[in-house]
Amino acid sequence: MSTTLPEHRTAAVGTVGTVGATTHTEAPRGTYVVRTLGCQMNVHDSEHMAGMLEAAGYVAASPAEAARSEADVVVINTCAVRENAATRLYGNLGQLAAVKSTRPGMQIAVGGCLAQKDRAGIVDRAPWVDVVFGTHNLDALPVLLERARHNAAAQVEIAESLQVFPSTLPTRRESVYAGWVSISVGCNNTCTFCIVPHLRGKERDRRPGEILAEVEALVAAGAIEVTLLGQNVNSYGVEFGDRGAFAKLLRAVGALPGLERVRFTSPHPAAFTDDVIDAMAQTPTVMPQLHMPLQSGSDRVLRAMRRSYRSDRFLGILDRVRAAMPDAAITTDVIVGFPGETEEDFAETLRVVEAARFTSAFTFQYSPRPGTAAADLPDQLPKAVVQERYERLVALQERISAEENAAQVGRTVEVLVSEGEGRKDGATRRVTGRAADNRLVHLAEPAHVVRWHAPAATADGGLPDPRSARDLPDDVARPGDLVTVEVTHAAPHHLVADSAVHGGTYRVRRTRAGDAWAARERARSGDEEGHAHGAAPSPSGPVLLGMPSAR
Repeated sequence: MSTTLPEHRTAAVGTVGTVGATTHTEAPRGTYVVRTLGCQMNVHDSEHMAGMLEAAGYVAASPAEAARSEADVVVINTCAVRENAATRLYGNLGQLAAVKSTRPGMQIAVGGCLAQKDRAGIVDRAPWVDVVFGTHNLDALPVLLERARHNAAAQVEIAESLQVFPSTLPTRRESVYAGWVSISVGCNNTCTFCIVPHLRGKERDRRPGEILAEVEALVAAGAIEVTLLGQNVNSYGVEFGDRGAFAKLLRAVGALPGLERVRFTSPHPAAFTDDVIDAMAQTPTVMPQLHMPLQSGSDRVLRAMRRSYRSDRFLGILDRVRAAMPDAAITTDVIVGFPGETEEDFAETLRVVEAARFTSAFTFQYSPRPGTAAADLPDQLPKAVVQERYERLVALQERISAEENAAQVGRTVEVLVSEGEGRKDGATRRVTGRAADNRLVHLAEPAHVVRWHAPAATADGGLPDPRSARDLPDDVARPGDLVTVEVTHAAPHHLVADSAVHGGTYRVRRTRAGDAWAARERARSGDEEGHAHGAAPSPSGPVLLGMPSAR
């Protein structure tokens, strides 16, 4: 199980090309917002929640309304991995209490891992919550909201086992060019620091045909990138007795027509086999990127964590991956301050991190989670010791990340232009996307393209994105299009490609994904004719639910 946590995300809008969503033509019941706190699985679960609400007749709140929590239904999808999970939840609920006091009929629902864990205790602490539901009964959300409204009382319903496989539920996807696809839910590992298997249950695998059908539907709707999701993706197949199932699945997904990029997260080092490396290296659409959670470099601590591999095996996997894919970018998770960790143990973590040369790492200070075996271990470390070690680890990884990214300067990369990842794009006059190895790239456009953008960038009141027009200059890239550029500068957490400014490499390749993005934007703005710099502003905008970025 990976402990990677993306930043807080709010999903308040829908997209065309929805897979499995039901069209509702009656008068809308009201508006909704889904806030996501947690991992990639939670992000995808939130897409299901949004899909079910829209199938039940709700419509997405506008971005402005979502930012103010002004919606008829606000759903918080929670995480339970880190110590501050409850603090974040109740901080959100405290803010919502004030909003609800001014909005008669507003409903608040809490789902996800913390809901599965704390159950009715959430309503005890926050009696203004209307619905609490768990990880195993996402499908109950619309019914519970209706029951709470009818009974004028909070509804708490937590199932002990999976009721409906989430992938069969309506799904409102927030990106038209890239999507998550769950291949399994639950986890059979017993890591002593992790509560997720207890909250999500034993691993349940989907059949390959179901996965391929979902990916094909995504591609038909415009997507050119998919990320296969599971708590431990490379143990896929254990439920139906095929240990080679994940490698076979990678090859099958990668061979689907129209799909250009396949990613997956997260594998477990103990179950990572050479057939997966071969499938990655031999399938051109499987990207040269791997997220492999280390957790600790000390064999003694790994044993205490109940992680069934040791540091030499971990580094051996990385060596074999790089032998097969020399340009692979490898990222990881590391926990600092596990109970009983000595300075010698921590030195081993630093040694392995130095040897591994990770592109980036998600680093965490250990925090005891009630219900896990590690919470009851002796020798819990003082906060000051954990903090000091954490700072040393971060400094080491920052240096390595800077060095690894500096080695990219001068390389030519193909970037899938994204939406929402470049927070400073407006100020820097760049666009942002991901290279094949998932590095974040901020790229400059030629001067004449920047001038072409200028009217929309400076207009009062805002205009629809001019890139949604049907007729565009050939070198204007839309989200979902691919741009070939040369890397000119590097920082620890991103690359800069300003080659276009200097007359160097800059080539735009139009894609079906860019077409789908433009069609969605035209539909939102009411500009079906596709006039650049023209129609009324869109009432809502997308929130990209992409891969997490290092923080």
